[in-house]
Amino acid sequence: MPVDAASDDELMQAIARQDAGALVALYDRYGRLAFGLAYRIVNDGPLGEEIVQDAFMQVWRRAATYKTNSGGNARAWLLTIVHHRAIDMVRRPGGNRPPDVPLDEASDLTATSDVWRDVSTRLTRDEVRAAVGALPPEQREAIELAYFQGLSHSEIADRLHAPLGTIKGRMRLGLKKLYDALTEAEGVSSGGLHGA
Repeated sequence: MPVDAASDDELMQAIARQDAGALVALYDRYGRLAFGLAYRIVNDGPLGEEIVQDAFMQVWRRAATYKTNSGGNARAWLLTIVHHRAIDMVRRPGGNRPPDVPLDEASDLTATSDVWRDVSTRLTRDEVRAAVGALPPEQREAIELAYFQGLSHSEIADRLHAPLGTIKGRMRLGLKKLYDALTEAEGVSSGGLHGA
């Protein structure tokens, strides 16, 4: 079967066998999306490209550890790697902190959070924007600071001059509302909040 017609899971199996063509095919599918996520977090084109390159190298080296039956998918796994690498870059001393940009202006960020990973492959950008837009501003701001600037709960509390318990509550409520809205948009039942 040509790699262009292979499923993501088939590509991951081929990459685990060190098939370079499968890695190229995965990059062709998700390279732009990965760069968009990295750029959104670090706000730097060359640094975003470096993060994406590092992420694909990690996929190449660790493809054998990817499990198709773990409940995830290759796209979400790749974007999680990109997200973590970008956040690490932002947190480094002298790292590039991105400007405050509203989450609803980001493009196709659905697979970056464990909260909606179960439905991320089927969501549209408009559904995500609508769900985020429906959040109260305080909850939306806390989620933006955590997921796109990599701030901890205590750093968010300092930034917003709010008690730590208040920030944790905003995050928990906001993530639950997002999860419920996004699973409802897909017509799937929300079996509970993952990781919250």
